[in-house]
Amino acid sequence: MTDLTTKTLAELSQLFQSGKVKSREITEAFIKNIEARDGEINAFITTTFDEAREMADAADARFQNGELLSPLDGMPFALKDCICTKGIRTTSASKILDNFIPPYDATVWKKLKDAGVVLLGKLNTDEFTMGASTENSAYGVTRNPHDTSRVAGGSSGGPAAAIAANFCAGTIGTETGGSIRHPANFCGISGLKVSYGRVSRYGTIPMASSLDTVGPMAKTAEDCAMIMDVIAGNDLLDSTTLPDGDLNFSRDLEKSISGMKIGTPKEYLSDAISADVMTVFESAKKILEELGAEFVEISLPHTKYAIPVYYIIAPAEISANMARYDGVRFGKVAKDASNIEEIFSKSREKFLGDEVKRRILIGTYVLSAGYADKFYKKAQQVRTLIREDFSREFQRIDAILAPISPKPAFKVGEKTSDPLEMYLEDALLSPSCLTENCGIAVPVGKSRENLPIGVQLICPATKEAHALRIAHQMEKVVKS
Repeated sequence: MTDLTTKTLAELSQLFQSGKVKSREITEAFIKNIEARDGEINAFITTTFDEAREMADAADARFQNGELLSPLDGMPFALKDCICTKGIRTTSASKILDNFIPPYDATVWKKLKDAGVVLLGKLNTDEFTMGASTENSAYGVTRNPHDTSRVAGGSSGGPAAAIAANFCAGTIGTETGGSIRHPANFCGISGLKVSYGRVSRYGTIPMASSLDTVGPMAKTAEDCAMIMDVIAGNDLLDSTTLPDGDLNFSRDLEKSISGMKIGTPKEYLSDAISADVMTVFESAKKILEELGAEFVEISLPHTKYAIPVYYIIAPAEISANMARYDGVRFGKVAKDASNIEEIFSKSREKFLGDEVKRRILIGTYVLSAGYADKFYKKAQQVRTLIREDFSREFQRIDAILAPISPKPAFKVGEKTSDPLEMYLEDALLSPSCLTENCGIAVPVGKSRENLPIGVQLICPATKEAHALRIAHQMEKVVKS
């Protein structure tokens, strides 16, 4: 039998559920890969191999009794380390949570666990998910499996690298301003940014609460759809979740996309896009045309304001969310503090990284007296204009096709000295985050240096099934 770890989640599920291979065998294959190669990739912060073996054995026992829980039963997963797992350390890649062991499970993990998923461990991220390269982690940079001199993207760099390196069958990441699609693009995998509220955020350590989403990352759109079938839905523990509606994301994957109208926004195709990325974009466009899609040039004129708007709104909400890490309620305590003010200041100074501090300072400033109307309120007003751009165009198209990043994966250390340059990595991603739409990264081609390059499909809110269907049809052509 070929290497089990190179197979898709759908393929592994079929093998297991038909009795051709055991969950324990699949799990051991992934563990062997992790032990052999994660030293150079650094995708994991915490591994849970003993627990994984027990979970795999339980899945095998269920199979013997004819009691499988779901198509994901017995499948080895790993989670971004901002997703709480009862009894298992959850750090959000920050030293301030180095010893934090949650007393409860995040809803997304509870749903996966109830579906029989096997947990291999917790994956690296930029600290508190703040970054676009996973270089801000307190536990070291995650490297790109395609070229370890380059970054895996961020902030879900650990999940993207884990899939690309064949360390697990599926992962869960989070996206606030591009953090699923960006690393998926750099690592050549599929990643779905869900509509705001489609998947519960309960138990996921927050960054910016009006923007945070939780979604699947895997080898293919089909795999992402399988995961969505389990994790999506309304949650009484998260009041921002959407009503359930139709939550079958796998059913229509094979339906034709002929006649669908795809928009190409001129604002996303500037001179900043590299020749390699444009070549792949044109290739993706050709694939969709061959599949019967019709292209329409569209305009999203307020896109140019998305980065400044995002970097006012997100830090403002970060400032509020980070207030809990004070060394009293949450987080490690500085030993040399002599009073309550010193506990707050010294604990944060010692255990938080530079990027987290930078965003807290920006956020506190834009919310301060005399500036909240000037900055935060104005940013929310422009956010509405960006949302209206998308709403207007979605009245005449089914999806938007666009590049994800101006260039392929950059080298480790290349942008760490310039925060503004790093922020611009999300220039093509943050608009659809501000508008609460859904989008998917689709691996399509490679650069002249053999680095993965994908494209994104953006669909209206709640239309994840459309995005997955188009992506699946594209991926079938790419593979053929």
